[in-house]
Amino acid sequence: MAQGEHTVAVNRKAGHEYHLLDRYEAGIELKGTEVKSIRQGKVNLSDAFVVIRKGEAFVYNMHISPYDHGTAWNHEPTRPRRLLLHKREILKLARATEQRGYTIVPTRLYFKNGYAKLEIAVAKGKALHDKREAIKRRELDRQLRDILRERR
Repeated sequence: MAQGEHTVAVNRKAGHEYHLLDRYEAGIELKGTEVKSIRQGKVNLSDAFVVIRKGEAFVYNMHISPYDHGTAWNHEPTRPRRLLLHKREILKLARATEQRGYTIVPTRLYFKNGYAKLEIAVAKGKALHDKREAIKRRELDRQLRDILRERR
């Protein structure tokens, strides 16, 4: 694979449901068939979340479809996967999630120099009125772009 970054999946739902604060890059402990399936783009991050347990970070509900050409030893699609982070990053994330209303969500899955990486963010849940406000702002921006496009 070529050097640099190649985005495989983005969790657009996270940006709508949460205020995304600090972002971290984490490696993922994967099996061979999972890597092959990710390279085919068969990943879903929409319901995934991160939990810190016993000094380790795990991502749950990240769906990686079974590899097409896999055998009987193919992986389980939604198994918990360990994230590879520095100890100080895990402690910082654990402290952040102890606060009420904060969680850790995956925002993007990508390959960086041949290694699968998961971008995770500390997030605070949005209230319904915040979601409506974001939708209104998006609509106004779209209308403004259309008006400017017509003037040119």
